[in-house]
Amino acid sequence: MRTEQLTAKALERLDFDKYLLANAIGKRAEALSSGESSLLDIDTSDMKFTDIALQEIAEGKLIVSLDN
Repeated sequence: MRTEQLTAKALERLDFDKYLLANAIGKRAEALSSGESSLLDIDTSDMKFTDIALQEIAEGKLIVSLDN
C-alpha cells in the first residue's frame, strides 16, 4: 500500500488528528529502533521504523490514545 493511502487510513483511525499521528509515529519509531519487535505479519527488515509505525497504526495493530 502506498504511503499516502496508509496515512489516510491511520488518520481516519485517529479522528484525523495529524499531530497525534505524528507524535505516535515518532514514539513508536523510537521504540522500534530501541529493539522492540514489529507488530506486523510481514518481513520488515528493509522498512524504515517510521514506515513500520505508520503501517501498524493504519492496520489497527497499535492502539493510539492521548494517554500514550
